[in-house]
Amino acid sequence: MVMPKSSAAEKARQAYQEAEDVAKKDLAVTHPIRLGLALNYSVFMYEVLGNPDDACKMARTAFEDAIAELDNVAEDSYKDSTLIMQLLRDNLTLWTSDQEGGQA
Repeated sequence: MVMPKSSAAEKARQAYQEAEDVAKKDLAVTHPIRLGLALNYSVFMYEVLGNPDDACKMARTAFEDAIAELDNVAEDSYKDSTLIMQLLRDNLTLWTSDQEGGQA
């Protein structure tokens, strides 16, 4: 049986929210898995849910929180963390220019 898009999107949103709750509790703001989750969840909000304001807020918060703790990034995850931070920043740049251009 095929699930309606809105039902599937809601189930995905709930799963993302649960994952975010666990990540916030158990992982540092600079941890690549936490950053990757914020990246994916924000893209989901923007693309699937059509919610650019919340997507930008989530991406901006994840990026700014990680920047503030950049000196404390574990050496073995520095490359991964900074790469994901760059992707978050790239999305923010794209999304805010879309909003200013009236495309969002």
